[in-house]
Amino acid sequence: MLLLAAAFVVGFVLLLYMVSPLISPKPLKLPGAHVVVTGGSSGIGKCIAIECYKQGAFITLIARDENKLLQTKKEIEKYSVNDKQVVLCISVDVSKDYEQVENVLKQAQEKLGPVDLLVNCAGTSVTGKFEAIEVNSFERLMAVNYLGSVYPSRAVISTMKERRMGRIVFVSSQAGQLGLFGYTAYSPTKFALRGLAEALQMEVKPYNIYVTVAYPPDTDTPGFAEESKTKPLETKLISETSSVCQAEQVARVIVKDAIQGNFNSSVGSDGYMLSILTSGMSPVTSITEGLQQVVCMGIFRIIGLFYLGSFDSIVRRCMMQREKSESTDKTE
Repeated sequence: MLLLAAAFVVGFVLLLYMVSPLISPKPLKLPGAHVVVTGGSSGIGKCIAIECYKQGAFITLIARDENKLLQTKKEIEKYSVNDKQVVLCISVDVSKDYEQVENVLKQAQEKLGPVDLLVNCAGTSVTGKFEAIEVNSFERLMAVNYLGSVYPSRAVISTMKERRMGRIVFVSSQAGQLGLFGYTAYSPTKFALRGLAEALQMEVKPYNIYVTVAYPPDTDTPGFAEESKTKPLETKLISETSSVCQAEQVARVIVKDAIQGNFNSSVGSDGYMLSILTSGMSPVTSITEGLQQVVCMGIFRIIGLFYLGSFDSIVRRCMMQREKSESTDKTE
């Protein structure tokens, strides 16, 4: 039995070694590259734009609020590394009208050249119990979080194919790897990005285009602060089991993984474990990554079961406390 297992591991390593030249992309060079960031006026999107600008890229920022865009543009320009760099701002809702999104991206490419890196960071969140969330919130989140990534990607993919190069990033969430209490409207939209990314990667890989799915944890952004105001108690307690990351840290990781052409982008030890656990049939871009998934999957599943047990315990305790409180109120 041990010999069979050893033979399997050796065979797997040899297979990965044989195909590694086919799955290891060349790093993207950011100096002079055109980077488009949707949702780029604040939070992770803004920090990604700053990180790319620091490395010499030309930036197109896309968001709805024109005033925020202009303010962010001034902030980004402070990090210029040469006098040729440009920050272009476009005010548009990327989730409503595909033709409008296509037109503004065409204009951006006429001014700054073909898009080398597209970062789909536009997104929003609604938390609450399933039956308490308005039905139109499910529709709105799917439009913003999913279609808001489909439309810009659809608008640039043909040019990337013609040039035989490009990078596309979908900013999902750890809630797009694990469904949690309170995220019945949000999690499915972020899970959908994973499916889109896997299918798209298989299509565009022969054209030297690489897709990255980023799974940031709770991150200190204006959106997170707003979301926290309406989180159910259960969701807050579950969220407190992990720390809140800084947007700058998350941005650096995402940009690095996008440059390298990595399919998965995660932050911290929890993020690494989740990426291994949810790797499934997702693409790999190195022998090391494939081996890590094979070796660590079992032990991480055991750890994951303890996490799930603790989350279930939190939900049960909150339910019991709520019922006890309601019962006390009735007897008074």
